[in-house]
Amino acid sequence: MNIAFVYYPRSSFVKQDCSSLSGHFRVERLGYSGAGDILKMMRPIWQSDLTFSWFASGHSFAAVLLSKLLRKRSAVVVGGYDVAFEPDISYGQYTLGRLKRVYSDFVLGNADIVLPVSEFTKSEVLARAKPKRVQVLYPGIDLDRFQPGGEKKDLVMTVASGSGRIIKLKGLDAFIGAAALLPEIRFLIVGLSDQDREELQSRSTENVSLFGYVSREELLAFYQEARVYCQLSYRESFGIALAEAMACGCVPVVTERGAIPEVVGDAGYYVPYGSAKATAEAIEKALSSKNGIGLRKRVEERFSLRRREEALQSLLKSLMNS
Repeated sequence: MNIAFVYYPRSSFVKQDCSSLSGHFRVERLGYSGAGDILKMMRPIWQSDLTFSWFASGHSFAAVLLSKLLRKRSAVVVGGYDVAFEPDISYGQYTLGRLKRVYSDFVLGNADIVLPVSEFTKSEVLARAKPKRVQVLYPGIDLDRFQPGGEKKDLVMTVASGSGRIIKLKGLDAFIGAAALLPEIRFLIVGLSDQDREELQSRSTENVSLFGYVSREELLAFYQEARVYCQLSYRESFGIALAEAMACGCVPVVTERGAIPEVVGDAGYYVPYGSAKATAEAIEKALSSKNGIGLRKRVEERFSLRRREEALQSLLKSLMNS
């Protein structure tokens, strides 16, 4: 099978799928930066059997449109932001105006298969369109990389990378509020923009450390050291960092929002969004929990990279044979 892999931007999980597919099919990578690239994409797509892209946006609009015109199959992974509408926190592609909605609506309605990253995201897809075929395909965690290592310490961490209103989206006010209630415990936030880091620094207590971007090796070291991982989000379409942390034996303290319950199940502690007091109480319980091994097992059984790779191969082959 020849696959035209259309990407923009090329994030870690996009690269992961590209690498995975390249091990089994002939894959041509097509970077997309704007409408001017459409003509350059025509020949590679014409020579392919199928186009594959992450996110229902401008680049996948081009991929699906050209696939229809050239009578090729198309598959699109829906990551969550591309179907989100959260005006209260100015989050989601559906808050960005009519053109962005048109791109997403076209992709969702015309791709031969739509692959949302969670049941929660699938429900949002179905609220927006009637896809030809829709199948949940969870992201995959590299369990050879993300595994326990060394002795756990009384460290509580969260990852808050991305753009936009990250402080509200990731529930960071509750996180630093909980830190103020537990002054003897170390707290850590990773992945902040310079602006968000400066804003949080002004109201964080001394037991909170704030980091910007860190390497994958540094992030792994934090996961392996931390005893508790917090995902206090307003919403999550999946929660890659949450699953990575669980694979490293971190006990989760989370909100019951979006796809978070799909990742955690009954293996963590749930708190209301925005409640520093409830978060602090749950963290105290999580710090004394002995459930690290069970958490990794849940990730192994549901969210392994191998599981995703095998499922993706099977789905694309069935698409070509249908």
